[in-house]
Amino acid sequence: MISLAEENYLKAIYSLNQIQQGGASTNAVAEKLDTKASSVTDMLKKLSEKKLVNYTKYQPASLTNRGMAIAIDVIRKHRLWEFFLVEKLKFKWDEVHEIAEQLEHIRSSALVDRLDSFLEYPKFDPHGDPIPDKEGRINKIHDTVLSALPIGEEAHIVGVKEHSNSFLQYLDAVKLVLGTRVKLINRFEFDQSAIVQIAGKENITISFDISKNLYIKFI
Repeated sequence: MISLAEENYLKAIYSLNQIQQGGASTNAVAEKLDTKASSVTDMLKKLSEKKLVNYTKYQPASLTNRGMAIAIDVIRKHRLWEFFLVEKLKFKWDEVHEIAEQLEHIRSSALVDRLDSFLEYPKFDPHGDPIPDKEGRINKIHDTVLSALPIGEEAHIVGVKEHSNSFLQYLDAVKLVLGTRVKLINRFEFDQSAIVQIAGKENITISFDISKNLYIKFI
C-alpha cells in the first residue's frame, strides 16, 4: 500500500522531471513540497526500497516504471476532479487546486473511471494541463508561451505555467483566460513588457512575468 505522502513525493518528482530532464534533486523536491532536505532524503530511500524511485545518494532521483504509473494515476485523478469542480459544480479555476489535492488520493479506480466517463473524457483540465487517460497516456504539454509571440501575430491562450491563486485571479480580472484570442501589438525592449489586444477589442499592457507564464497556440 502506498501512503498519501508517498504519492505526493512521486507526483512531485514527476512534475520536476517534466521541467528538467535528468532527475529531481533533493533540494528541488524539498522546495516543491515545502519540507526539509533531510526528510526528502529519508523518503527517497524508502521509495527506492519499494522500487518506485531510482535513487543514489547525492544524485537526482527519477521514477521507475511503477513509480511513474502511480504518479500519472494521481495526476489523472487530480485533473479530473478539477475539471469536475469547475464544469459541474461551478467553482472558479483558482478555487479547485487544494480541493483536488484531497480528492486525488481516493483509491477507487471504478469511481475515477466513472467520473471520467461522466465528464465525457476531457483531454485538458481547467488550467490547460493534459489529463492522462485510463492507460496512462497523456497528451503533449503546450510549450510555447506568449512571450515568444511575434509582433502582429495572433494566438489563443491554451494553458498556464503558473498556478498560484493570485496569478489566476489576475488573469480573470484582465480577461486573459483560456480560449481568449490575443494579438501582440508591441513589445518593449526595456523590460520585455508587451501590449496585447484581447479578442480583437481592448488593448492592455502586461509584464514579461505574465507573458512567460501563458501557454499559447498560434492561429
